[in-house]
Amino acid sequence: MYTCELKIPRLVLAGTTSGVGKTSITCAIIYGLKKRGYSVQPFKVGPDYIDPSYLTTVSKKDTYNLDVWLMGKDQLLESFVTNSNSDISIIEGVMGYYDGYGGNSNFASTHHVSSITKSPVILVLDASKTARSIAATALGFVKFHSNSRIKGVILNNIASKKHEFLCRQALENTKLPILGIIPKNTEFDLQSRHLGLIPTIENISAEQKIKQVAKTISDYLDIEKIIKILHDPIPLKNPEKKYSKKIKTTIGIALDNSFNFYYRGNLEALRQEGANLKFFSPIKDSKLPKCDGLYIGGGFPEVLGKNLEKNQVMRKKIKEFSENNQPIYAECGGLMYLTKSIDYGKKKYRMSGVFDAETIMTKKMKLNYTKGKIISTNVLANKKHQFQGHEFHYSKLDNVSSDLKFAYELKIGDGIKNHLDGLLQDNTLASYGHLYFKSSDYSKIFVENCIHSSRS
Repeated sequence: MYTCELKIPRLVLAGTTSGVGKTSITCAIIYGLKKRGYSVQPFKVGPDYIDPSYLTTVSKKDTYNLDVWLMGKDQLLESFVTNSNSDISIIEGVMGYYDGYGGNSNFASTHHVSSITKSPVILVLDASKTARSIAATALGFVKFHSNSRIKGVILNNIASKKHEFLCRQALENTKLPILGIIPKNTEFDLQSRHLGLIPTIENISAEQKIKQVAKTISDYLDIEKIIKILHDPIPLKNPEKKYSKKIKTTIGIALDNSFNFYYRGNLEALRQEGANLKFFSPIKDSKLPKCDGLYIGGGFPEVLGKNLEKNQVMRKKIKEFSENNQPIYAECGGLMYLTKSIDYGKKKYRMSGVFDAETIMTKKMKLNYTKGKIISTNVLANKKHQFQGHEFHYSKLDNVSSDLKFAYELKIGDGIKNHLDGLLQDNTLASYGHLYFKSSDYSKIFVENCIHSSRS
């Protein structure tokens, strides 16, 4: 239900491909706007957990994901409007501007999200190894779709004044405003792992680096021209405000350098259903918070495997929590932590052992949107139904006990074994797949399970 329309000043920062500097430049725009007195709310297209940590570091506001596959069009728009409470909303794109799900599809692309949110777009062009051809690239992106929404470009990796002159000259006939000229500088490079950046929560130097990079790059941007693009935004329907229920239960959330992959929408969904969230660290804390259920998100537990193994008390407490039939939901890194061990860097680290299986790291990445059917009732679902999610991992489970049961049967995605995912043990559910709680009744059912547990 919608109550009125809102004019939200907003902007999408898109790229021609991955790796053109979207995150650094988005952070620089946020920095430049904040320097001029504006508050900025960041968003990130796609299911990524890591880039949002950089946007949050600079904006000082929680970043929300916008993913059509996970959320659906209506839920995405509702989330964007509801959380756009600042002067300006900035959306960082994903991959190339028109890269959607399934190759020859616009679905879930940055362009799809810009169309849903009716946002103007700035396109980042990597100018390295090109000059006059930069105009052909820019025109190709503008004309590829009947409504590209592209209002200007930013040129990255400019090698010299001569290089800048040639690119400017070539772009004159396109009539596209040049909103920034960023010189080639290896000091702007951010530290990465696998296909993405390293979360800022893991490394204080990464947090300091992005702040410095954002500040430096902002000097090469025409922030005043960018502000003009935000003028007189297209109105968006304002959904009816949803109020949180009275607190009925407490859920412990694992949050530290090993476990920090959470959608803000998931945590908010739990609060709206009446959950009080208490955060704890499986690395540092010697006991669990007083709670009725646990949520262990994704991350990179293998990197700090030694620290997790060292905290024997916590590993034992979590296993006992599961054995006492108290609700636990875990995703990816959380799944790895609930197995008997993690093999990483020629070492084997003991984990909590909730599941009779072992985790081994692989060289091959599993990166998929997932789709399937929930085939067994569990802490998140009380009936069989279809679902959509995503998975991203460089590990697999080995020596999985034949006694273990699975909750998910996948049509799309690899999962744990033979397109099955979602291990079940007592009242514990753990999967490689990630879910968006507001796409179904997941938060409501999980909270109800936690309430029931507190009364048992």
